[in-house]
Amino acid sequence: MNWMRTCLAVICLSLPRAFAWSEEPPPPQEPQIAPASKEAEQAISGFKVPAGMKVEVFAAEPLLANPVAFFIDHRGRFFVCETFRQTTAIADNRNHAEWLDDDLAAQTVADRLAYIHKHLKAKAAEYTQQDDRIRLLEDTNGDGKADKATVFAAGFNKIEDGTGAGVLVRGDDVYYTNIPNLWRLRDMDKDGKAEERTALHTGYGVRFAFRGHDMHGLILGPDGRLYFSIGDRGFNVKTQEGKQIVHPQCGAVLRCELDGSKLEVFATGLRNTQELAFDDYGNLFTGDNNSDSGDQARWV
Repeated sequence: MNWMRTCLAVICLSLPRAFAWSEEPPPPQEPQIAPASKEAEQAISGFKVPAGMKVEVFAAEPLLANPVAFFIDHRGRFFVCETFRQTTAIADNRNHAEWLDDDLAAQTVADRLAYIHKHLKAKAAEYTQQDDRIRLLEDTNGDGKADKATVFAAGFNKIEDGTGAGVLVRGDDVYYTNIPNLWRLRDMDKDGKAEERTALHTGYGVRFAFRGHDMHGLILGPDGRLYFSIGDRGFNVKTQEGKQIVHPQCGAVLRCELDGSKLEVFATGLRNTQELAFDDYGNLFTGDNNSDSGDQARWV
């Protein structure tokens, strides 16, 4: 079957549910990563560092590239979200006025995928050439610098995929936010690579809107639930309990149990919330991004 053919039907495979908006793409191209350099060390000289603090380079190219977010697990390992799709496969309405009406009308990820094919036709396949991935960094000799890098999970290069911009580790589970899915990844044989991946739910990113308005901010709340944010690319998600949560026009903070159940909207009416943080009293804070047009970002 031709891999470029669009599958617009939602296919329920198991619980937790796994879905396929489009068919599996071909393997992505090997990313081009810059060689080692002194660029990071040289940049430190321009930092203003508070008294008693010290800034050092923990990792740089070629151990990693294009980091977006990271999480340090209980073993001191760094799980780093790397993006290679940001400038090649993540579109922005400011550069595509021809599909603005279709984008504003989109209510599902399937709608977005359909108008991508409508406007780009065969060129839509170019969106699969690069992937986003998670890199695992380790300091094996205890000198405070990463010396081992492993690609923990890769191949997130479907046409409808977004920027992988959030990661969190809880026990053996690695949670990863990448439109249109909230993923749970597991390294079953402890080799530093995820053999099992499950979409706990899907349907995030029904529109393109602005680049970077993706899923972010994975954090465990004081209630033991998983919290995360999404920008105003919107979402139309069917929960594991069968409820449809539809907010195609705005950003939000959502929460669910660690197995993906009991998904609900915690806050909405937001534009592009980034990282999330709880204070000692359980209050949730986040930064709501501006539009690069002179307006101010907001702390909420």
